[in-house]
Amino acid sequence: MVRYWDESSQREFRFLTNHHELPAETVAAIYKQRWQVELFFKALKQNLRIKSFVGTSANALATQIYCALIAMLLVTFLKHRAKYGWSLSNLVALLRQQLLVYRDLWTWIDKPFEPPEALALADAAQMRLDL
Repeated sequence: MVRYWDESSQREFRFLTNHHELPAETVAAIYKQRWQVELFFKALKQNLRIKSFVGTSANALATQIYCALIAMLLVTFLKHRAKYGWSLSNLVALLRQQLLVYRDLWTWIDKPFEPPEALALADAAQMRLDL
């Protein structure tokens, strides 16, 4: 057992480890980083609705984790770029609803509750198909 005193919170932490040669500060830092990884995967599971892995091979698991990381990175980028104060879970939920709606992403992300602009602008940019 390793004991570590945290000056900022004025608390003592106790960690179980089999690395007796490491100082208490290093063991505490490793546990702190491990907790950050746990919180990150919890956010992935909650926001992206990952309940189980699709494949069982190492490649399938790595592919699904990489796809989830890329999706989380994109959603986090959208959240930070938006002028509207999104929570991550609300942004993910409303993005799912907007996938099949034709509208400008950057306009929607800043003003999500305003109706989309008229589609006349989109029709002008399309080629006409005369039958």
